Amino acid sequence: MLPEFRTFKGIACTQMSLREKINLNNLPSHIAIIMDGNGRWAQEKGEDRLYGHLHGVESVRNIVEGAAELGVKYLTLYAFSTENWDRPEYEVTGLMELLVDTIKKEVPTLNKNNIKLHVIGDIEMLPENARHELAEALAETSTNTGLNLIMALSYSSRWELVNAVKNIAAEVQQGSIAPEDITQHTLQQHLSTSQFPDPELMIRTSGEYRISNFLLYQLAYAELYFTNTRWPDFRKENLYEAILDFQHRERRFGKTGEQVKA
Repeated sequence: MLPEFRTFKGIACTQMSLREKINLNNLPSHIAIIMDGNGRWAQEKGEDRLYGHLHGVESVRNIVEGAAELGVKYLTLYAFSTENWDRPEYEVTGLMELLVDTIKKEVPTLNKNNIKLHVIGDIEMLPENARHELAEALAETSTNTGLNLIMALSYSSRWELVNAVKNIAAEVQQGSIAPEDITQHTLQQHLSTSQFPDPELMIRTSGEYRISNFLLYQLAYAELYFTNTRWPDFRKENLYEAILDFQHRERRFGKTGEQVKA
């Protein structure tokens, strides 16, 4: 998944200069990305939407590499939402085939780079061959200790929250928890992301200004970064720009600026 770094005249210098500006002691520990714009990118080039998804995989490789190199601990990628099942059948079928093929090819590289794969979402909706490949990939990368790569597949935040509430209600019914003892922590422990910290930075590509049913609870205090760059064109330097923007923001968490600086 991690391509060899190549030096192109003018580009490598830009990447290095942006990277050198990043304060490695103030990295967002968890970055979440809505990878938007594959279809539009392809259509602008007179190609089929699947052509865009195929090239979007290259961006995934590049951004995973960039995050791992910097030392980011968690990277969540919104790969396929529950709403995406309503897209044309040929596109959904093509996406599932691309998913299976990509997983098969990338596991050795994940292991080589000490990257641990996680998946959140309604996995039972995926085709059997996709579930099988995912299960193998999760097992094969389970002992890695570097970047935690979290793929949101067949995921929506409303689905996640409804499931969490149902599970809490079942525990109340069983008598294992009293309603008055339910806290924010209780809800967090029943979310798909219970083992991960909340994202500190959310990036959305392709010029849309919404979060599209993605980590609605977890993004409560995340810094939001929107870029017009289509996902297939998104590369390390774009990631660096987003991180630099994050590092220039004042994160107050409800406090005043004076309190934060004190």
